[in-house]
Amino acid sequence: MKVIEKYESEVRSYSRGFPVVFKKAKGHTLTDTDGHEYIDFFAGAGALNYGHNEDTMKQALLDYISGDHITHSLDMATEARERFLQTFHDVILEPRGMDYKVMFPGPTGTNCVEAALKLARKVTGRRTVVSFTNAFHGMTLGSLAVTGNSFKRKGAGKSLGDTVFMPFDQFLGEGVDTLDHFEAMLKGGGSGLDHPAAAIVETVQGEGGINAASFEWLKRLQSICRAYDVKLIVDDVQAGCGRTGTFFSFEPAGLDPDFICLSKSIGGYGMPMAITLIKPEHDIFAPGEHNGTFRGNNPAFVAAAVALETYWRDDRLAASVREKGQAINDRLAKLARDYPELKGKARGRGFMQGIAMQVPGAAEEVCHEAFQRGLIMETSGPEDEVAKLLPPLTLDDAGLEKGLSILEESVAAVAKRHAGQNREVA
Repeated sequence: MKVIEKYESEVRSYSRGFPVVFKKAKGHTLTDTDGHEYIDFFAGAGALNYGHNEDTMKQALLDYISGDHITHSLDMATEARERFLQTFHDVILEPRGMDYKVMFPGPTGTNCVEAALKLARKVTGRRTVVSFTNAFHGMTLGSLAVTGNSFKRKGAGKSLGDTVFMPFDQFLGEGVDTLDHFEAMLKGGGSGLDHPAAAIVETVQGEGGINAASFEWLKRLQSICRAYDVKLIVDDVQAGCGRTGTFFSFEPAGLDPDFICLSKSIGGYGMPMAITLIKPEHDIFAPGEHNGTFRGNNPAFVAAAVALETYWRDDRLAASVREKGQAINDRLAKLARDYPELKGKARGRGFMQGIAMQVPGAAEEVCHEAFQRGLIMETSGPEDEVAKLLPPLTLDDAGLEKGLSILEESVAAVAKRHAGQNREVA
């Protein structure tokens, strides 16, 4: 760590939370330079849905590189690009009856969000975008403007405009339909809301605190958007690619978005890749109007195609995520009941879950205790109040049980500490 601390910028974050030097990784396990193993319930912030160094993708990449195939190509046509596009159509879009054009922006989540925002504004001729409280959509200026986190927004160093925030599902408490406010603002000629170009939403807010919108809320949001000609953008960067138990997180709600943003695990092997899916009638960018040097990451295309062919031609992986996801939810709910000192509540869907704790600092303490015991996980939420689980989707039963057992030990240790503090205060 001395080299990292000496030469790397102060902006680094994960190396502070996990202060060891990692050397190897396989499946759901990371190993540091001292030989200590850690169960990975972080999975590259959701970029490693198929685990570390998955064998089929690894071999395909080795064959591709050793064969002197194309690595960098901007958006020139390559065999790897063709194969990914055909596979994505055949395995993902066509079986779901989905009709979208595929755009390759830059290779990160914020790039595909920026592309969707720009195109929605171009299509409608309007500037305002509606986002939702606690949203996180990326760190470049356009994506940051539709992000709710005040700490992240301050990093822009400038005003972030053309965005109006509306309350996310349950932001105003249980039993309140927050979309009443959104619809009233659209209806009211005196509301001050300029007619929006688009509304952008995460079905499960990852960085925002594992807030899962109900399917009814999502359906109504789409209905309102259609009634008022507001384009709907679903940011599926973290919640997509199977993490919630279906390939797209919005499938159970029956949504048909105008734009869909995918990144993180769309690259399969953890390689940088992002795509923006566009309804054909909105595909109006002129050639080169949205550009980028690294739209042609061919090794990512290779790994992505193999991932789709291996895991998504049938429902086995998705069914496993749904089944194990229910087991995770049951376990988290039990932890919340068993340790009331932390005032916890289970949140999320599938392999995107967590425990929100009302005791300040408790979630951070749980993650620290977990790391000391050999489990990697992070916090989320505006106050880091959620201990967040993002395991690889390929996690086996033994790995899941061991990870959850370590989590329980960690929660117990933090609860005991806070119970003792409360007795001292009393």
